[in-house]
Order: sequence, then structure tokens, then C-alpha cells
Amino acid sequence: MTVIDWVILAVVAVSCLISLKRGFVKEALSLASWVAAFVIARLFSGNLATLLDGMVETNSLRWIIAFVILFAGTITIGAMINHLVVEMVRMTGLSGTDRVFGMVFGLIRGLVVLVAIVYGLQFTMVPQDAWWNDSLFIPHLSSMADWARKTLPGAAGQVISLTE
Repeated sequence: MTVIDWVILAVVAVSCLISLKRGFVKEALSLASWVAAFVIARLFSGNLATLLDGMVETNSLRWIIAFVILFAGTITIGAMINHLVVEMVRMTGLSGTDRVFGMVFGLIRGLVVLVAIVYGLQFTMVPQDAWWNDSLFIPHLSSMADWARKTLPGAAGQVISLTE
């Protein structure tokens, strides 16, 4: 195994450990909050920007402020809901199960982050370097990145069209 393989293992291990500590419910609700915040800010920032018309002169600044307000507000509400749900899970005694599922979530998240990095690096000169070719894990991550490249553009297009 090369140094990059150890780095890859460290990224996955750290992601697993963070999610093991936080638990699946907290991780999943946090992710849902971020997605909801982006969608809500994307859908309604125009409406809020219109309401800010008299307060902010510059149109682009008005849109940015509206987006940030909606995004931050949604994240804050999501954090409050997340806290309540996590407390309910803790009171039921399912914390151990929640943490194990959290670790699985962390494994998947770590792999997704690594696949995204490998995907981006495939468009550079990095794949020609010896350390890239000597790696034990990069060929597997490259295969996942190739699959994502072929599969996800259609799915991403469908999601984006829903938010427009």
C-alpha cells in the first residue's frame, strides 16, 4: 500500500468515527437540512429579494442576502428539529443502533467524498503520476467515479428541473 492508500483509509476512518459519535439520525437529518436549505433558498430567494427592494439597492446583493437569509434560517430550523429527534432517539434507548447505522452512513459519506475527489482529479495530469497508478484503492474509486459520470448527469438534471 502506498501513502495515498493510507490517506484514503484515514479519510474513510475519520468519516466513520465522526458518524459513529454523532449517530445516523443526526447525520441524516443534518444532510437533509442542508439539501432543504439549498432547495428552499434556490426556490424562494427571488421572492425575498423582491421584499428587500427598498432596503438594498444593488440587485445582485439583494439576491445574495435573500439566499443567505433563507439558507441560514432553514439550517437553523433543521438544527432545532435535529436536536429534538436525536433526544427522542436517545430516550428510547436506541442510541447504540443509531451509532452503528451512523458509522455505515460515515463509510458511505467518506467514499462519496473520495469518489468526488478522484472524479475531479481525472481531469488533471494527476492520473499520469506514479503514485496514482501504484495505488491499491484509486482504481476502485476511479471505477465508481466513471459509473457516477455515466449515471448521475440524468438524475441531477431531473432534480435541478424540479427546483426551477
